Amino acid sequence: MTFSIVASDGTAWGVAVASKFLAVGAAVPAAKAEVGAIATQSYANLAYRPEGLALLEKGLTAQETLDSLTAADERREERQAGIVDGKCRAATFTGRECHAWAGGVAESTENGGYAIQGNILTGPEVVAEMERAWLASDARAPLARRLLAALTAGDEAGGDRRGRQGAALFVVTPDGGYGGGSDVLVDLRVDDHVAPVPELIRLLDLHDIFFSPPDPTAALPLDGELADEVRQRLASLGHAADSLDAALADWAGIENLEERMLPGKIDPVVLRMLREKTS
Repeated sequence: MTFSIVASDGTAWGVAVASKFLAVGAAVPAAKAEVGAIATQSYANLAYRPEGLALLEKGLTAQETLDSLTAADERREERQAGIVDGKCRAATFTGRECHAWAGGVAESTENGGYAIQGNILTGPEVVAEMERAWLASDARAPLARRLLAALTAGDEAGGDRRGRQGAALFVVTPDGGYGGGSDVLVDLRVDDHVAPVPELIRLLDLHDIFFSPPDPTAALPLDGELADEVRQRLASLGHAADSLDAALADWAGIENLEERMLPGKIDPVVLRMLREKTS
């Protein structure tokens, strides 16, 4: 009833999943930076998540971890899971009693380790297209984008044969969380939607705006005509101050753009949003 990809590029670990299942992101994914990532699905055994991460942290490989989890599970033949460990080694498991079509593939390559699996799919083409999209993705691109490219390919190939409802994206990297306080770089969920995968892409686009750091080399100096424009636009929104930096920061805090502030400069993304707000 679910299709997913678990993968790592060596710097980040993550899971992308979609299903005709409410809040699928609350059940399937788990990951810990430099330890590994796990997807548990098909009558999901949620214990696979903490127990699997604990085994990976002890140094077991993805395959050893998966073997240990399934060996201890009396309902293993109903389960499906994928794991990538801290060294990008991958493994996938599909029980013999998973609803057709069910299957998966796992590999470790120069482009990163991945495990792709699904059950109750329209056919094997779902997994095949997900693998094709992963292998075709740019290894230099953010892992979140590569995962969503694979998930999108699976969705467009037919996905869950019962229909669409939920999708999720979970990515970790050392100190990746907001303010560096955790390893969770991306944690986005679409719990109930007619087109959950496209909606997940929209949310990731917003996530990049609000939480990605600005590129200092692309920032524009706040002087001359640009400074006058920004000051006038901020004033029209009720943000006037002796310091242009202070007025901009005041507005940016309301719009959740504080991560993109640069003293004496303005990030092009912030400028575009300011212009949209005052157009």
